[in-house]
Amino acid sequence: MDVRTKRLSYELLAEVGEGSYGKVYKARELGEKQRLLAVKKFKTEGNTSEIGIPAFMIREVALLRKMKSFNHPNIVMLLDASTVPVGTGLVLTLVMEYIDQDLSTYISKVPASGLSRDCIKDLMRQLLQGLDFLHTNMVLHRDLKPENILVSSREELKIADFGLARIYTYNIALTPGVVTLWYRAPEVLLNSVYMSSVDMWSVGCIFAELFLLKPLFTGYTEVQQLQKIFEVIGLPSEEDWPMDSPIQYSVCWGPKGFSTRLLRNLSPDDNDLLSQCLAFRPSRRISAAKALTHPFFMKH
Repeated sequence: MDVRTKRLSYELLAEVGEGSYGKVYKARELGEKQRLLAVKKFKTEGNTSEIGIPAFMIREVALLRKMKSFNHPNIVMLLDASTVPVGTGLVLTLVMEYIDQDLSTYISKVPASGLSRDCIKDLMRQLLQGLDFLHTNMVLHRDLKPENILVSSREELKIADFGLARIYTYNIALTPGVVTLWYRAPEVLLNSVYMSSVDMWSVGCIFAELFLLKPLFTGYTEVQQLQKIFEVIGLPSEEDWPMDSPIQYSVCWGPKGFSTRLLRNLSPDDNDLLSQCLAFRPSRRISAAKALTHPFFMKH
C-alpha cells in the first residue's frame, strides 16, 4: 500500500503494534532514500466537527513538532503529520524515524550475566540527556517506561511516545492517572501535585531495571505499588508525606527507615544515584541535569 504526502511517499510493510487509539506500522520511504519509517495512525470515532480533535492527538503532534525544530539525538524525530477525514471521524497519521526495538525488548535479549556497567552508563547518559532537553523546554513526559524508549542496533537511545506529555506551566491541572503503574512516582500514586521530578522517579526505576533485568516495583494496584516502593526505600516520615494527598499516612504502609543501599551488588556510586532518583520527596529528587554530573558517569 503506497501513501503519498507532499513531503513523504512511503509504503506500509507490516503492522508492528496496536494501542487503544490506533496502530503502528513499519514502512519504507519511496524514492532515493529508501529509509525505514514508523507510521502511527490514530483514529477518532464520532463527529470531530462537533467534539473536536482529541487533546492527546493535538498534544503529541504539537510536542513532536516543537522537538523536531531542535533535532535532539535522544528524542524520536517526527518527519510528517497529516489528518484525513474518514466518515464522521478523523485519522491522524504521524510519520517518524524507525527504530526496530524498545528498551523492554532490548533488556529481554540481554544474557543472564547482565549488561556491562559501561553499557548501563551509556544508556543512562542518553536517557538523561534526552530528558534534560525535555525539562529545559518545560516538557514533562509523564509516561517514561522501557516501552516508550527506543534503542537502535547501534545502541542509540531515543525517547518516544508523547501522548501523555504536557508543556509544564504553573497552575495547570495535571491528571493523576499518568505513568504506567510500575514506573509511577509516589506523589502521583498519592494523588498529590507533581512536576518534572515524576520523570526522574521513572528514570530511577529504569536504572534499577538495567541492573536487575526485571522491573523493580511490580504492584498490581496503586496501594500494592506504594507498599512495594516502601519495602525498598523505607517508609517516609509523616512530615514528608504530601499534605494535599487524600490518602492518610499510616505506619502500616511499610518498614521505617531509609536505606542508602537500595540494591545489593551495586557500588556506592550506583546506589547513591539510584537513591537520589528514588527519593520520596520530589524536592529531594535529583534533576536530569544534575544526574549527568554524578560520579557514576565520571569514573571508568
